[in-house]
Amino acid sequence: MQTSGWLFVMYLVYAQGVSALDYDYGVAMGTQESAAKITEVGAAFWYGFAFGDAVFYIPLLVIGLVAFAKGRDWGRCLLIAAMGITVYWPIVCLSAVVTARGALGWSLPKETDYWIALPLIALWGAWGLWWLVSGSRQPAS
Repeated sequence: MQTSGWLFVMYLVYAQGVSALDYDYGVAMGTQESAAKITEVGAAFWYGFAFGDAVFYIPLLVIGLVAFAKGRDWGRCLLIAAMGITVYWPIVCLSAVVTARGALGWSLPKETDYWIALPLIALWGAWGLWWLVSGSRQPAS
């Protein structure tokens, strides 16, 4: 859990944290879609997830990882909450990608990337959730 968790934190900071500070910079980096491709509403939706990740989810995950590594029971609780979010948000985002197909102004050029990344993130979150609630006391790598 620790190694994969910290790798995921780095991914989130890169893909979501930067975009929460400057969405257009995230578009330039290729981690977000431009409003020209997904409409202003689509960009607002993706920005909302980036902002929520930056102000709540990333700190929750970081604090949970640190506390759990130190053997704090409440660290496990925070990680369980973070893993729940890790399963939830990719499902919401993938549902939005599917539902938005064909909508006026929506043109997602690399939809396959979403079909690869989002299920993998959700599966990792589900594994983490299972691992944490199964009662393991040792921080997994």
